[in-house]
Amino acid sequence: MQQTTIQNNFNEIITGRRSIRNYDPTVKISKEEMTQILQEATLAPSSVNLQPWRFLVIESAEGKAKLAPLAKFNQVQVETSAAVIAILGDLQSVDNAEEIYGKAVELGYMSDEIRERQLTAITNYYAHISPELNKDTVLIDGGLVAMQLMLVARAHGYDTNPIGGFEKDQIVAAFGLDATRYVPVMLVSIGKAVEAGYTSVRLPVDKVAFWK
Repeated sequence: MQQTTIQNNFNEIITGRRSIRNYDPTVKISKEEMTQILQEATLAPSSVNLQPWRFLVIESAEGKAKLAPLAKFNQVQVETSAAVIAILGDLQSVDNAEEIYGKAVELGYMSDEIRERQLTAITNYYAHISPELNKDTVLIDGGLVAMQLMLVARAHGYDTNPIGGFEKDQIVAAFGLDATRYVPVMLVSIGKAVEAGYTSVRLPVDKVAFWK
């Protein structure tokens, strides 16, 4: 496996991204480079910085065989991609608040006084938040990290496809994770395209933006 050259032309990254369904099956991504891609993706924002995203990286033949019957109409992506990343949301992400805010103090990003004030407010909020609002929050944060992941992947020279058509009620348990804790957001296939993706139409801004 050979690490790709990182692309720093942001305009080319965002305008050249395509949803790719067919990849070169001989192209693999090393664990070291995948770790770097995921680390860069996690620079995305999240509600009170709780970072509820979790990544299930499905890259082995065994893992893909398990995923295939759950991926509905997306078999080509599963078979040919270097990996399919299941983005999950951790409904218990508040458990990491102490670690996150403690590290922020250690690195000099905030004072201990601000840390204590923030943690008190966060703990009180999450003690009373409804399950529905908690789920909505982690799904929004999962969407933010998914988009960042796709742009980071392109910067690394890879292509992606966001996938919503899969058995969301089965995938977490199928891979041995706690289905009461982790909620699936989407799948993202990643690899090297063997054919150019389709250029798609976007509605004009004056149709999708409201100026007041």
